Amino acid sequence: MDFKCLSCIVFFPIHIVYYILKASVYLILPSRRRTLIKEVVLITGGGRGIGRHLAQEFAKQGAKKVILWGRTEKCLKETCEEISQFGTECHYFLCDVANREDVYKQAKVVREKVGDVTILVNNAAVVHGKSLMDSDDDCLLKSQHINTMGQFWTTKAFLPRMLELQHGHVVCINSILSQSPIPGAIDYCTSKASSLAFMESLTLGLLDCPGVGCTTVLPFHTNTEMFQGMRVRFPALFPPLKPETVAERTVDAVRTNTAYVYMPWTMHALVVLKSFMPQAALEEIHKFSGSYTCMNTFKGRT
Repeated sequence: MDFKCLSCIVFFPIHIVYYILKASVYLILPSRRRTLIKEVVLITGGGRGIGRHLAQEFAKQGAKKVILWGRTEKCLKETCEEISQFGTECHYFLCDVANREDVYKQAKVVREKVGDVTILVNNAAVVHGKSLMDSDDDCLLKSQHINTMGQFWTTKAFLPRMLELQHGHVVCINSILSQSPIPGAIDYCTSKASSLAFMESLTLGLLDCPGVGCTTVLPFHTNTEMFQGMRVRFPALFPPLKPETVAERTVDAVRTNTAYVYMPWTMHALVVLKSFMPQAALEEIHKFSGSYTCMNTFKGRT
């Protein structure tokens, strides 16, 4: 074994301890937040729910321009008018992120009419809330195409220019269900797990790309119409998140260049427990929390 390899082995644990301590210090001390005054933000699924609140929050924090993508013009137009009231330039375009050609076409239109996108927020998602046997095949495909493949197309459309400029940020609004799935939402859980793997790989792939970062947000059940009717057994202990809270935390994570955000912070414990607990114990936790039946009353928007 040569000296270089030996030194790497010796210093590796020291580096790990250093970065753990560094992260711990940043949890205590206030982080430096970058300005958004020159940023052009594009939000998929920006007409309603978390997407609408994200648009409002980026505008409040001083983003130069906000661009909304979605499939329902009425919602997009209403949100666009709201954002304009903040004094922020806002545009909307009809675009189905599941359609690769549509994404590439609208991305070209955005560059020509608005300019280069510097912050891409992949927020668009659907959930059908059924078991595998009760799910329609087309609905299963739709979830994968929108929730997962849509990220491939939007990121391929805008990331190259970010790399050229050495300036940009890719955001994914994921879900804690990507790491702790529940019955009755197999399409959503599967697509979000794929989406998380996509972001983990992308984040690592951009480590050597100066000026370009990634943020993945993994919130607990959020109180939006998409998950209307979902029932949590102990709402006092695990209250649903407000979409505006998710939006505020997301924008703050972009400004501090935070790679992963779990909401609430107790979700970290859930991920840790799952890594070493036996399957029988995990099943008891699901039974106790009511996750086996939480989708029985689901009637949300698809």
